[in-house]
This record gives sequence, structure tokens and C-alpha cells, in this order.
Amino acid sequence: MNAASETQKSGFDVIKWLLVFVILSVAVVGNYMYPMSALERAIAIVVLVVIAGAVAAQTHKGKTFINFAKESRTEIRKVVWPTRQETMHTTLVVLVATLIMGVILWGLDAILLRVVSFLTGLGI
Repeated sequence: MNAASETQKSGFDVIKWLLVFVILSVAVVGNYMYPMSALERAIAIVVLVVIAGAVAAQTHKGKTFINFAKESRTEIRKVVWPTRQETMHTTLVVLVATLIMGVILWGLDAILLRVVSFLTGLGI
């Protein structure tokens, strides 16, 4: 691509992002300004957010994000997830290790408290 088409494409992207900002601003301001029921406001906001998302998806960054999301989904399918038994065993190991470290730190704190109170003579 040449520099002129790059500038033109980014110019259209700026206009699209401004349109997204305006649509979302209308959603926020309209939520406070127009007296409607909560259901009507929620539907209107969802519709406006979907429209803003569709406009944002037409920009270069939007297309890049959609491509990234598709590739991420493909990679997640390749992950080998642990079984329920492996998850339970790992959780148990973490809980036991945390309990042991808690007892060790509690004992160390008690010992240091006695030493400091002995050295300072405060008798805490």
C-alpha cells in the first residue's frame, strides 16, 4: 500500500472511533436524561453498545482484535486440562502447604515476640 491509502484508511478509522465514542456517549447521557423503565433503558443501552461494537469492529484495530480472539480460541482448544482428580489433589496439596507455612510463621512470630519482649523488658 502507498502512503496516501494508509493516511486515508487511518482517517476513516479516526472517524469510526469518533462515531463509537458518540454512540457510547448517547447511551450514557440517554440513560440519565430520558425517563424510561429500567427494562427499556437496559435494552436501549445493549443495542447501542452492540452498534458501537460493530462500528469498532470495522476499524483496523477492531479487525486485529477479532483475529486475536479467534486465534486465542483455537489455542485454548489445544490446552490439555487437568482431570477433576488432579485438580482436587493439587488443591489439597496447596491447602496443606498453606496450613504448614501458617503454623511455622505463627510459631516464628511467637518466638520473636518473646525475644523482643525479653530484650526490651516490656513484658508484653
